[in-house]
Amino acid sequence: EVQLQASGGGLVQAGGSLRLSCAASGFTFGDYAIGWFRQAPGKAREGISCISNYDGSTHYADSLKGRFTISSDSAKNTVYLQLNSLKPEDTAVYYCAAERRYCSGPTGIDYWGRGTLVTVSS
Repeated sequence: EVQLQASGGGLVQAGGSLRLSCAASGFTFGDYAIGWFRQAPGKAREGISCISNYDGSTHYADSLKGRFTISSDSAKNTVYLQLNSLKPEDTAVYYCAAERRYCSGPTGIDYWGRGTLVTVSS
């Protein structure tokens, strides 16, 4: 059974940091790219970042580059998203998702995980 378990969300003050984790199981980790998406209340889902465990490439939304960092630990089958300098507008449910080999965006997703809520207070 494929599982993607996102964790690490919580309440943080503006300017603070969080590290989100996405623990994967049920598929060959090295053959997949793991992406992070978020959805704020009343807004469309937004792609944040993606890392391919197949070719090692990383991708970021231009608006978030420099504040968020994605990394992968193949020994733990876990992808991390470090969130720094958080702003109230970063408040959203954050989801991780997997697609085969390369980061191609939400249309290529094979598996979605449940989200973790990040709330940034002003």
